[in-house]
Amino acid sequence: MKIAEIFYSIQGEGSLVGVPSVFVRTTGCNLRCWFCDTPYTSWEPEGISLSVGDILRRVEGYNAGHVVVTGGEPMLAPEIEELCAGLRRLGMHITIETAGTIFKPVACDLASLSPKLRSSTPWQRDAKLALRHEEMRLNLAVLRAFMNHCAYQFKFVIDTPEDIQEVRQILGLLPPLELTRILLMPQGVTRQEIEERAGWIAEACKEHGFRYCPRLHLDLFGHQRGT
Repeated sequence: MKIAEIFYSIQGEGSLVGVPSVFVRTTGCNLRCWFCDTPYTSWEPEGISLSVGDILRRVEGYNAGHVVVTGGEPMLAPEIEELCAGLRRLGMHITIETAGTIFKPVACDLASLSPKLRSSTPWQRDAKLALRHEEMRLNLAVLRAFMNHCAYQFKFVIDTPEDIQEVRQILGLLPPLELTRILLMPQGVTRQEIEERAGWIAEACKEHGFRYCPRLHLDLFGHQRGT
């Protein structure tokens, strides 16, 4: 598998925020969000090839109970099912962080689904990639498949107030789900960017019953790799 990084840190996002976890970050993505906070897995992918056995040994070395398989888009990796099966044999709690455009029946305790909204499309950066991104960013059939497969949460990256209405439209196309499974997270990688959006996003959460999602790792470590 092509791996960008493996590290031990604190889960900064979602319903397991604050939980010490090993992160396995695959490289390669089928989307191109203009605000991608890991461009080394998407716009300019980099990493090294590791066997599933090598990855499992590195993960096991941290002696942790939780593992987060993320990216990029981890569901692109041909060996993703083998990797997750191995993590299950280690007895770990497995979170898969995915944009929800590709489904595979991986061993998974929590699917952290992050469908991309219209505001993510990189029209000003690359028109060709923007068209592909717009065509692929939302796949309702895949989202439903994950919802039927394992426990899940929806984590929407919110950039503009208009995003809230799109979130509601998407949810209206899916089976009914508990509002506590819907998390709204400010777009941004600096404290200033987060603070600019946090107030009105929190108000939207209060209005609609959604959960506000912090980015704890940015508060703890700043925007840097390996955190």
